[in-house]
Amino acid sequence: MRRLRHLTGQHRTASINRLLGSVLAFNAGAINAGGFLVVHMYTSHMTGFASLLADNLVLGNMKLVLGALGALLAFTCGAAFTAIQVNWARQHGLRSEYALPLLVEALLLLLFGLMGATLNRQTPFAVPFTVLVLSFTMGLQNALVSKVSSSQIRTTHMTGIVTDIGIELGKLFYWNRIEGPLESRVRANRIKLRLLCTLLGAFVAGGIVGAAGFKYVGFIWVVPLALLLLALCLPPLYSDLLRTFRRKVLRQGT
Repeated sequence: MRRLRHLTGQHRTASINRLLGSVLAFNAGAINAGGFLVVHMYTSHMTGFASLLADNLVLGNMKLVLGALGALLAFTCGAAFTAIQVNWARQHGLRSEYALPLLVEALLLLLFGLMGATLNRQTPFAVPFTVLVLSFTMGLQNALVSKVSSSQIRTTHMTGIVTDIGIELGKLFYWNRIEGPLESRVRANRIKLRLLCTLLGAFVAGGIVGAAGFKYVGFIWVVPLALLLLALCLPPLYSDLLRTFRRKVLRQGT
């Protein structure tokens, strides 16, 4: 439980990053799969949106071009918003630099869960507002984990993870027939392989849970996910509020 309280704290360790990555990969899988049942689009899949934009630009289907462009811009803005929050918090000496983006994500998911049925209106980008909200959220989360882990962990798209799993498996089963020093032999990074498999497993598990939740419960199902993220980000936020209050008291006392 002590580790859970520090998942979004300022001080990072490899084990904390792995645990946070697994939780957020589960969250991304749930939102991605569940969102597909609602809007018929995978809102963390920017490769697909980029291909959709290119294909339909050639075909002249400007409605789908605008839709893909809207999702790409929303994802990019989410990532940029995370960078702004993290850097602002660092410059102001806050301990909640990683908790702030997670707080925004939790609030957006609460909005989506409580008002999802009314967010299905078309936007100027020719996609439902729901798609823009979820794409922004996924961009925000992916940038957060990238910042936390120095770009070693990704949680919203699995292409790179599956590729890296294949690379490590290739090294694991490579037959070092030529005798030589240990450092020259092909060796798999078993720690990295376990992390990658854990992230992939968490994403798939989240997808199963998310699809089932949206199918049988509906939009409101994301509220427990939002509350989980809110619980993770509250300890650093509370610590910063407490420090700010103490500083004000000290100033008034002098």
